[in-house]
Amino acid sequence: MRYAEKRTKNQDLENIQEDNRRWWTTHTMSYDWRSPISAEMYSSAWFDEIDRRFIYSARLFAHDASAFDRIIPFEALKDKRVLEIGCGMGLHAELMARAGAKVVAIDISETSVMATRKRAALKKLSLDVRQMDAAKLDFEDQGFDFVWSWGAIHHAAQTGRIVKDIHRVLRPGGEVRAMVYNLDGMPAYITIATKHLLNFWRGRSLDQNLWQSTGGFLARHYTKDLLADLFNTFFFDTRVVSYGQDADAVPLPRYFRKPLLRFFDEESLKRWANSRGAFLFVTARK
Repeated sequence: MRYAEKRTKNQDLENIQEDNRRWWTTHTMSYDWRSPISAEMYSSAWFDEIDRRFIYSARLFAHDASAFDRIIPFEALKDKRVLEIGCGMGLHAELMARAGAKVVAIDISETSVMATRKRAALKKLSLDVRQMDAAKLDFEDQGFDFVWSWGAIHHAAQTGRIVKDIHRVLRPGGEVRAMVYNLDGMPAYITIATKHLLNFWRGRSLDQNLWQSTGGFLARHYTKDLLADLFNTFFFDTRVVSYGQDADAVPLPRYFRKPLLRFFDEESLKRWANSRGAFLFVTARK
């Protein structure tokens, strides 16, 4: 079920977050939607396959010499205390831990916490993994050097409260990097063109149509200026860029898109995807 289908006029924020927790516990993101994974769930082979899919899907914006090194400052994280908000299946937590970071990974979903703990045990990683609502960060002030969040904070009932609390738990000079959905991205425009113009006459809001077109019980979308404005309320040196995937570069159904991709060079795909991508990526310093 999605937020737009269940929301009531008087639904309070606590109930929305509880519905968020239930949704992500049942529908946690594991990149198994392309085709079934034959390996036993949460086995080493299973983690290897979902990691391969995640890394491949991010190839147009995230990697230089190694996975995600273009967007995660691994070299600067050695011996630093790092908070990850929304650890999912734990790949980013693993990569930061392997870079020498002291990682605390949180997620609202019991399933994600369990999966990331299993990853840590299988791979003998030192990870502190906790179930926690990011809108209620249970950490001391100025306890982290770096905060990372990929595709999590825009699913919360109070994104602004999370940003405020990130500022609280960061040390002076600390940095936050986060991804949220792009209102000016290709998926949002497709939703507006194919669903909203029709549903507008049925009394459905743009937010409702956008939420229903994405995963999650609730999903907020931002423009670059609105996201920068939110982070500038608390942080300095705020920068926002857009990133995208194959579907943003060639916006066709997958069974049409996949065979067409080989006809385009990767530099063109990167340019098209990142100019109209589904993601906004913010970097800000305290």
